[in-house]
This record gives sequence, structure tokens and C-alpha cells, in this order.
Amino acid sequence: MNVLRNVSLTLIFLSAMTLVACRDLVPRDVSSLFIPGIQRMEVVGFLAGLGTTFAAAPDLIAMFKRRSTRGMNPRMAAIMGASQILWVYYGLLIASRPVIGWNVVAVVINFVSVAAYRHFTRIEKNEARTSSEWE
Repeated sequence: MNVLRNVSLTLIFLSAMTLVACRDLVPRDVSSLFIPGIQRMEVVGFLAGLGTTFAAAPDLIAMFKRRSTRGMNPRMAAIMGASQILWVYYGLLIASRPVIGWNVVAVVINFVSVAAYRHFTRIEKNEARTSSEWE
């Protein structure tokens, strides 16, 4: 459970740093739905990004809970992470805080998934070797 807590704290920290780094991306439309200084389209973008960003989180959490790679596909997470790096760059080009923020978080989630997959694969291989040596 400590690993999950550490991963969560790391994701929150990286998200906050990303959003702070984007403060120079000044909105062009100052009328806002909720908070002055945030564009309406940014509110919609943040809400839309919430679902797509955390779509990979349940698989990551399940992998940490069961400590197994069963049912995971690391290629999907790696491809998504690499694509989201391009989305971050696109967000910088169009100066869109929602695109930048959510995709940075998604990149971290997907690459943590790949790293966890590699970690648990090594553990499973070591356990398989150990059990075959005893037979």
C-alpha cells in the first residue's frame, strides 16, 4: 500500500509542477464559468481530460494490488505514453493548459505502468526459476 501511496503523491507533485510551469500561458478570453482568468473552453478541457487521463489508472492500481502482470499489456501503455508526449508538445504549441496538464499526468501514469510491468515480470521470472529449481 506504501507503493501506491508513493505513486499517488508523485503523480500529484508532478501534476502541480506542470500546472505551475504553465502559468505563462495566458488565457485570451477572460470571461469564465467558475474562476476569473480561466477560459470556458479550459474548464471543458479539464473535465474531458480527467476521464481520458485516468483511464489507465485502474489497470495500474490492480497490478499493484495483485503484484502480478496478469492481464496487462505494456505495449499499449508505452504507445499511449509516447503519443501523449506528442500531445504535450501540441498543447505547448497551441498554449492549452488542459492539453498540457492532463497529458503530462497521463504520460506519467502510462510510463509507471510500463515500469511496474517490467518490475513484476522480473519478480515472476525469479519465482518461476526458484520453483523449477526445487522440483
